[in-house]
Amino acid sequence: MSIAELDRIRARLAARPRPADLAARRERLDSLGADDVLPADVTVERVAARGVPAEWTGTDAADPARVILFLHGGGYMAGSLASHRHVVARAGREAGARTLALAYRLAPEHPFPAALEDALAGYRFLLDQGVAPERIALAGESAGGGLALATVLSLRQAGLPPPRCLWLASPWVDLTLAGATLDSKAAVDPLLSRAYLAELAAAYLAGADPRSSLVSPVGGDLAGLPPMLIQVGSAEILLDDAVRLAASAGAADVPVTLRVWPHMIHAWHLFHPELEEGRAALREAGSFIRSHLDGAGSP
Repeated sequence: MSIAELDRIRARLAARPRPADLAARRERLDSLGADDVLPADVTVERVAARGVPAEWTGTDAADPARVILFLHGGGYMAGSLASHRHVVARAGREAGARTLALAYRLAPEHPFPAALEDALAGYRFLLDQGVAPERIALAGESAGGGLALATVLSLRQAGLPPPRCLWLASPWVDLTLAGATLDSKAAVDPLLSRAYLAELAAAYLAGADPRSSLVSPVGGDLAGLPPMLIQVGSAEILLDDAVRLAASAGAADVPVTLRVWPHMIHAWHLFHPELEEGRAALREAGSFIRSHLDGAGSP
């Protein structure tokens, strides 16, 4: 356990608290990955995925037939290609796959269902490119995790084939804010609070029903969904979202792996350049994705 590394990260976050101004909030999240230079062998290519700004990353070792479609975190109001580029690139390396990250539209300028429409457009783009659905891993962090799950439910409604597997990191899957750890973990979570999540939810929903499975997929019909890996830290208020999601998925006969990482904070993968547990979590995700894409087409 890298206590010293984690303590330094906590101190840095405390020294730069979340500002009230939305533009400054977005800049703050982007800055978390600003100093992380990608390895020289990583290629980055901007693309429009059915009109959605997106970014391919990959290496010469990546199998071009395998793709991780990644949806960033940021509470539906922040986050970008820049904020999570270093996470996406590392995940792709660990999985031996290319990655396609989406810059989906953000609230409050673009409330629900804009982000979901963009995620669906990104998935359709991969199908347009000839990528087989059984060679796609759909991934998301925080709000992006909830969005990834909502995307799979929407694919089912549209009669489209699902991805081979799901990787959900610190997922926010309940915008009704019913999780018990929103309060019991409040004192140890340096990034999120109930009040902040309520603000984010109101902006994203813009009057939509928070109980809808397309915004709070923890309450949706999860039967038939692909295998999923859920990673969550024990020191985050969204711990209960992850635990309840795993229980719901398991009860629906979905193969699910829940990994609770002791002492880890929300979205600790962001800090992987300096945090061993961040690197280990990405290795775990890469191994999970690789194993399922290796076995594509098998029962």
